[in-house]
Amino acid sequence: MSALQELAAIAVDVIRILGLLVLGWFRFFFPTRKPVDGEIALITGAGSGLGRLLALELAKLRATLVLVDVNFEAVQAVAAEIRALRPDDKAAAFAYKCDLSSRDDVYAMAARVKSEVGQVSILVNNAGIVTGRKLLDCPDPLIEKTFSVNTTAHFWTVKAFLPAMIESNHGHVVTIASSAGLIGVAGLADYCASKHGAVGLDESLRYEMHKLGKTGVKTTVVCPFFIDTGMFEGVTTRFPLILPILKPDYAVAKILDAILTNQSILCMPRFVYLMPFAKSILPTQAMDAVVRLFGVSNSMDDFHGRSSANSTTATASKGRTDVKSH
Repeated sequence: MSALQELAAIAVDVIRILGLLVLGWFRFFFPTRKPVDGEIALITGAGSGLGRLLALELAKLRATLVLVDVNFEAVQAVAAEIRALRPDDKAAAFAYKCDLSSRDDVYAMAARVKSEVGQVSILVNNAGIVTGRKLLDCPDPLIEKTFSVNTTAHFWTVKAFLPAMIESNHGHVVTIASSAGLIGVAGLADYCASKHGAVGLDESLRYEMHKLGKTGVKTTVVCPFFIDTGMFEGVTTRFPLILPILKPDYAVAKILDAILTNQSILCMPRFVYLMPFAKSILPTQAMDAVVRLFGVSNSMDDFHGRSSANSTTATASKGRTDVKSH
């Protein structure tokens, strides 16, 4: 390519960027919502917390729900709730037991879903685990479990269901990550690292779809501050007006809206959007001072988690192993 051709290509790219900027702002102020009736939506960690609430909301919009959880009784109960919402539709919801930390279990579940329900067109990787221990206090098996559920399980579910989305150029992969996937937090080293991985997977996947020209395959990554589902029971926030502990109903409404409008990145509250920007422009010592100011490193001091023997994913907290989801 000649220098003149290279300059022309750069000019075209710049014009495209400006056009997309205008289009992006237009869509921000005047969003259009896609229908999901008839879509098959699979949600991991659907037996409780955000997974259950999101499943119920998608069910109201007439999507077919595939509910996945390690706790089969819990996920069956959610399926029963959905069938009660739609008594005319016996195929409204399907429940599957799956240990997301096991690749073989994930692939076996995916094969059953394809055979018994059909091709998944909305994949929501929601299940998550938190140990709540400082790095040197966290046993190796729990660190491995955190990454297995919070990060690598996403690879297996995406590899299982993405090919059909690519083939039809239609689908949506939703990653429930965390604001901890954007910034480190003392006492959450394994959780933060795993969520950074989930954020990176989403971003790379979005670029892969762009490169393939699969404009119909959308991705959404969700990076919320702490949500009051019980998973982070005991955490604190120094400035609740700026960084509040989010209510589950509010979080689910925002997530649902992001899915329906094909929003690529959702941070909650809006203050979280500033984290990557602040990290990129502030000197390290200044950023550390900001973290101290907002009490981020002290937020886990009184963490104890939710006491539960049967929920979505194994979670260890302060010398106790619990099971819970987002």
